[in-house]
Amino acid sequence: MSKPTTVWLVDDDASIRWVLERALKTAGLDTTAFPAAEPAREALRYAQPDVMITDVRMTGESGLALLSHVRASHPDMPVIVMTAYTDLDSAVAAYQGGAFEYLPKPFDIDEAVALVRRAASGSSQTADAITPNPVMPELLGAAPAMQAVFRAIGRLSRSSLSVLITGESGTGKELVARALHQHSPRAGRPFIALNTAAFTRDLLESELYGHERGAYTGAERSRSGRFEQADGGTLFLDEIGDMPLELQTRLLRVLAEGEFYRVGGSVPVRVDVRVIAATHQDLDAQVAAGAFRADLLHRLNVIRIELPPLRQRREDIPTLLAHYLAAAARELNVEPKVLAPQARDRLVAAAWPGNVRQLVNACRRMTVTAPGREIGLEDLPPDLAGEPAPVQAGDPGWQQALKRWAEVAPANAESPLLNRALPEFERALITVALARSGGRRQDAARLLGWGRNTLTRKMRELGFDAAR
Repeated sequence: MSKPTTVWLVDDDASIRWVLERALKTAGLDTTAFPAAEPAREALRYAQPDVMITDVRMTGESGLALLSHVRASHPDMPVIVMTAYTDLDSAVAAYQGGAFEYLPKPFDIDEAVALVRRAASGSSQTADAITPNPVMPELLGAAPAMQAVFRAIGRLSRSSLSVLITGESGTGKELVARALHQHSPRAGRPFIALNTAAFTRDLLESELYGHERGAYTGAERSRSGRFEQADGGTLFLDEIGDMPLELQTRLLRVLAEGEFYRVGGSVPVRVDVRVIAATHQDLDAQVAAGAFRADLLHRLNVIRIELPPLRQRREDIPTLLAHYLAAAARELNVEPKVLAPQARDRLVAAAWPGNVRQLVNACRRMTVTAPGREIGLEDLPPDLAGEPAPVQAGDPGWQQALKRWAEVAPANAESPLLNRALPEFERALITVALARSGGRRQDAARLLGWGRNTLTRKMRELGFDAAR
């Protein structure tokens, strides 16, 4: 009979230890839990698990310090790093420190067990730790789709592979491209960005490859193009889907051969450039329509990162609003503004067709125009102050959020899960019903499917303001 897989779990949160330990043992894994990094390090002197799971931020030594120790003393042991601080810095530091995988909290229990099994069946890809470069603070998000983006950046932090970034306008494609560059071996070299849709065909060719003196009317001196400027570094080609077909052919040759001729030139120029491209268009459909070369798409699409629209990660909107309101205050040298709860809720429910770019500009506008320190409904920009956007099929479901909460909620026989969840569920629906009815309880009760007396009783039990 084969020896069961051994898993060590290191986390100072007793509830997380309890949930994970129970799930792993139910899956037939031999699990030992530690409340801190120090006892786990001591235990490593006498034994070695097949897989280790560690939190990042704990009382005493951090999980990343423990990871560094494991990499030095047990380089073949896979370590899964988990954290509730779901930012790009944590993801990149985990991967660059040699983690097998990065697991953001809250997590799906079945996925966590599957990840442990995958770690146990393979070997972790280790390498010497690299000090992380400064992160892009504007690249924020705890939503699962953004965590997938962070993990992709972390996995690519030691490579110079071509990347295609797709997503709607305003989702932050250039921020991701800059993060990919800053967390790559080319970080000390130039990052050059070019919006290919901003130039005519002839001007775009000159922008990319430069020109020699006299190459065309007005070319009074030689000029290097963006490829030369990015030599050794990264060239970010935004809106690549708008590039004319004849220039696509030339770009493909440059990517394949690493050399080109300036416009009007006769001497080849060799460069070493990583190309990151981005588009809001469906390039597969463009290829089918004959508007984009299939071979260029294959060359660019080595790794694809899909950025979600803001409406599909609404749980990130409060964090983004707070961050960019503070940034706008620093930019304008004024006291930071804060959102009233009703204004915040309206913004969370807004359509945001311009995505994060629209949110950034809205924060600047509200910082300038709101007369007081608190931003109320009346202070919201007109395009955001209307009725909330309808829920769409792609929006993240509240059911999934509830499921994630239940999976990591502390087990407590004196306070069952339903006793904790139902009051919050009813409180949220009552709040929405009262807001939609303008505070009229009869209409709110009808909307909820209750009688007025039931609504009044529920409001009293839940601690609503009696004068409301």
